[in-house]
Amino acid sequence: MYQKLLAYFSHNKYRLMMFTLLAGATVFSVLVWRVRLEYTGTIRYNFLIWNLFLAWIPFIISYFTYTMTIRRKWIFIVIPIAAFFWLIFFPNAPYILTDFQHLANQWWDLPVWYDVMMLIWFAFTGLLLGMVSLFLMQEIIRREFGRWAGWAFVALVAALSSAGVYMGRFLRWNSWDILRDPAGIALYSFERAQDPSLQSVGFIGLFGAFFLFLYLTLYTFGHLLLERPVKEVKS
Repeated sequence: MYQKLLAYFSHNKYRLMMFTLLAGATVFSVLVWRVRLEYTGTIRYNFLIWNLFLAWIPFIISYFTYTMTIRRKWIFIVIPIAAFFWLIFFPNAPYILTDFQHLANQWWDLPVWYDVMMLIWFAFTGLLLGMVSLFLMQEIIRREFGRWAGWAFVALVAALSSAGVYMGRFLRWNSWDILRDPAGIALYSFERAQDPSLQSVGFIGLFGAFFLFLYLTLYTFGHLLLERPVKEVKS
């Protein structure tokens, strides 16, 4: 029994470490929020808890989809269904970055640096959840349809998720609205796309570029050590 557990932990050490780090960041973020709640007695930032919960949903979907598709059972049914629900909830992960705007209406019941650090923890955790889940989905697409299809998927997600964050922040829509009235939202989005505002174009463009740049940077760092130096290859 001990040998089996040891072999399991050895074989899945990075996967377990990933879960531990993400769960630890989540717990620490909630603790920082809880300290603020106890000190001030206000519920000003309660929405952060819900936003972080929503950020976990695409991560969970992508992880189970990745695990299921490894076995190659019903992949052409699982992938479209999972990708649909994943894409609906994915914008919730980077959405937390926009919560920094609440600092503009600060009540100063705590030093501003505390709220800044609290928002950094929540935004950092949500962004990590999004990055990891996008990487898993990209790997699924790459494995089944090729490398270029995987990167095309990343570019599409960056654009659509930026639009989703915009709709959530400025139009006050959420993932549940898409599930309740997909046709209505699709029609409204099409009408807005025909006559876009400067605000929507600017926000979606800048946010999408930032998200894509950050993902490419983390992806590059993650694969940096996989490249062996030229001298090492020759030897």
